[in-house]
Amino acid sequence: MSEPNAPKPPSDAAPAFAKRSLAAQALGHVDPVTRAVVAPLHVATTFLRDPDNGYSSGFSYARPDNATVREAEAVLAMLEDAAAGALLFGSGMAAATAVFTALEPGDHVVAPRVMYWGLKRWLDAEMPRRRIAVDFVDMDDLPALERAIRPGTTTLVWIETPGNPLWTVTDIAEAARLVHAAGARLAVDSTAASPIHTRPLTLGADIVMHSATKILNGHSDVVAGVLAGARADAFWERLAAIRSGGGAILGPFEAYLLMRSLRTLPLRAAAQAASAAELARRLQAHPNVSRVLYPGLPDDPGHAVAARQMQGGFGFMLSIRVRDGEAAAIAAAARVRLWKRATSLGGVESLIEHRASVEGPDSPCPPDLLRLSTGIEAVDDLFADLDAALRDA
Repeated sequence: MSEPNAPKPPSDAAPAFAKRSLAAQALGHVDPVTRAVVAPLHVATTFLRDPDNGYSSGFSYARPDNATVREAEAVLAMLEDAAAGALLFGSGMAAATAVFTALEPGDHVVAPRVMYWGLKRWLDAEMPRRRIAVDFVDMDDLPALERAIRPGTTTLVWIETPGNPLWTVTDIAEAARLVHAAGARLAVDSTAASPIHTRPLTLGADIVMHSATKILNGHSDVVAGVLAGARADAFWERLAAIRSGGGAILGPFEAYLLMRSLRTLPLRAAAQAASAAELARRLQAHPNVSRVLYPGLPDDPGHAVAARQMQGGFGFMLSIRVRDGEAAAIAAAARVRLWKRATSLGGVESLIEHRASVEGPDSPCPPDLLRLSTGIEAVDDLFADLDAALRDA
């Protein structure tokens, strides 16, 4: 059985309803058997054949498909506006690497210098083995992007905006224009924006990826990834086949938890973005902070582009550079009490991390930088904790 695309919203979910309303009700799903307003968790791995040897239910085996996964994919496709479908994977890395695995030997890729470091390391290690060339460029420099694209050879341009951990902003619409003129595809890692603040497919992207581990789930208890596609074309079918053949589908329990979280995503994303913006504003004036990196600040280099392509806020992530250098930054991260000193981002709890320690000497991350993932705690408490840690460091 071929793997289906995520279903469209049910016919009784009127298009006039806001995404916040549709997300809150998981597209208005009502279980047809029990009339429950929460979809059931389907954990079965195999399904009965019909007398004619077919599968009229649409399900045969759980590795390529699952009913609970379909429900979450439908909500994600709705949130992405122009999505023809969505595919859930067992992690953000599984989703991202599937896109590159779908390429052919001899293809050429352009990727950002500032991006999720785990994927950057994977590209450095794996693309040469697959005979795929990768050029890394500053994606906020559109002329540099245009120079890097090789018409007829470049098949994929991957951008991440805002770019982790410097939060550089790439103009998605202009990048799409350049990429499509060369006959290539544009894929966007929009993890730090979420579909609440940016919808890359409506700006011309072909594929959007999220580490659903982050704000889509938002409770630090699920590892997941998702791809949403603008078209159900041959490349999209290839991605579905890679997921199925590689056994990379998200588990049903994780999909169930993710669906629970998606119902509150608009509220969480708005609250976290508002707190991040307030923290950025206050930290700009802090005597022990030399610079705040946040696209919501009017003097940020990416602010003008971000203001055009982000709605309702500028995301929940920001970074600060500590005035007295690396040792002071590490000391400040060790002194916080409310913020949690841990990897990852997007949860309801606020996290702080010294990224250069994680990424190593080849990272573009300055050694004095602390990455902040803003949660839903009271912003006054978050600032007071940071202020004390920075002053005592």
